[in-house]
Amino acid sequence: MKKLTSLLLSLVLMVSVLACGASAKTSTKVRIAGLKGPTTMGLVNLLSMEKDGTASLDYDLQLYGAADEIVPKLIKGELDMAAIPANLAATLYQKTNGGIQVMAVNTLGVLYVVEKGNTVHSFADLRGRTILSTGKGTTPEYVLRYLLKKNGLDPDKDVKIEYYSEASEVTAQMAAARKDAIAVLPQPYVTAAQMKDSGLRVVLDLTKEWNRVCDTQLITGVTVVRTEYAKQNPDVIAAFLTDYQKSVKAANEDIDGTAALCEEVGVVAKAAIAKKALPKCNIVYRNGQEMKKDISAYLQVLYDASPAAVGGKLPDDNFYYTEPSVLRKVMAAIRNSAK
Repeated sequence: MKKLTSLLLSLVLMVSVLACGASAKTSTKVRIAGLKGPTTMGLVNLLSMEKDGTASLDYDLQLYGAADEIVPKLIKGELDMAAIPANLAATLYQKTNGGIQVMAVNTLGVLYVVEKGNTVHSFADLRGRTILSTGKGTTPEYVLRYLLKKNGLDPDKDVKIEYYSEASEVTAQMAAARKDAIAVLPQPYVTAAQMKDSGLRVVLDLTKEWNRVCDTQLITGVTVVRTEYAKQNPDVIAAFLTDYQKSVKAANEDIDGTAALCEEVGVVAKAAIAKKALPKCNIVYRNGQEMKKDISAYLQVLYDASPAAVGGKLPDDNFYYTEPSVLRKVMAAIRNSAK
């Protein structure tokens, strides 16, 4: 009886704290990092929610140009959460002995092969060519290499891939190049480049190419949390996930407002670019079993192609963050009531 009473009291307190979070911020400041581009476009509405008083938490959204700027800060505990490439999350999980967990899928496929010219119409046409790309060691590299192999090309012999640290560097190279330059670019950089150069063609949609040869979901980005932080702050994580789901919903429904925020924060250079690109960015919020199913299948494909792509081995079940059972029931009730 005492255990039941204690559980009920805890439940009541938890409900009170989380329910109040929908209308009043806590004193908690969540430090979350994102990359310029699509993986952070679903986060920006947290800031508008904070301004209008509907956010449950205070958010310190920090923007970086490359994933390797985020990793050391996350490891040192200078960040609480981050939106990073899916395979990097798996690698980081191995390197930190379970120091991070993935909470949600935030972006599906956003990669395209573009050409300044009219010579590429299939993967076969890439043979002997130089391909400019960003994302060495992350999703763009491994997706490109995987698809090249699936289409009968050796990525180390049949093509030359030149990597740049940021997508903006690739677009600059494309703009400066003479005709027939080829690059792998994510949205919204494809849109930005085409708005500057109408002669730039999208020749391959890598999401469609992936779906043609693979029966798993192509995943670009995930949102992770430090494991220790999650253990110490389950109520904060639950409140964040509720806010985050709302932010992603706004990103897909309030295109104008989200585009303006993207420019204001610096996620995308111009609102006009973000507005045109947002519908093509496949921004999602997937957590729980759906998240685990999609990510595990995707990482299996990468592992089979190259174990190094996921840190040498596939992550175990602890890689996937799950809300404590009591908290999960409470949050489910709150989310249902908010629909």
